[in-house]
Amino acid sequence: MVKIHTRIFFINIVLILLIVYLLDAALSVVQLLNITFYFFLVYMVLALFLYTLKGGFYDGVAFGFRRFLSMVSKDGDPLEAWEEKPTPSTQVSRRLFQVVLFQWLALAILLGLLFAVYYIAGQ
Repeated sequence: MVKIHTRIFFINIVLILLIVYLLDAALSVVQLLNITFYFFLVYMVLALFLYTLKGGFYDGVAFGFRRFLSMVSKDGDPLEAWEEKPTPSTQVSRRLFQVVLFQWLALAILLGLLFAVYYIAGQ
């Protein structure tokens, strides 16, 4: 499990460096901060979405939509299939959630280190 976390983290680092290099050939700490923040923001939104999904926040909405669609549809018995379908909270992979959470926290630490370098070098 640790191998997957570190591999994805290093892929993120390489992508960040590649994007910074493509935007400007000179490597600056400000651009590293900006691009790292964008990656951090994507992982944060994804982690928070998976957390609310895993917690069952959207189960009631999904249940209501399934029931409504079964009542409106003209195919077969309206009460047969919508009750047996799994809820969205049971379909969230624990491994995916752990990987996304680790990437979010690792990028937060990297972002903090880059802020420290920026402020120390700027003084």
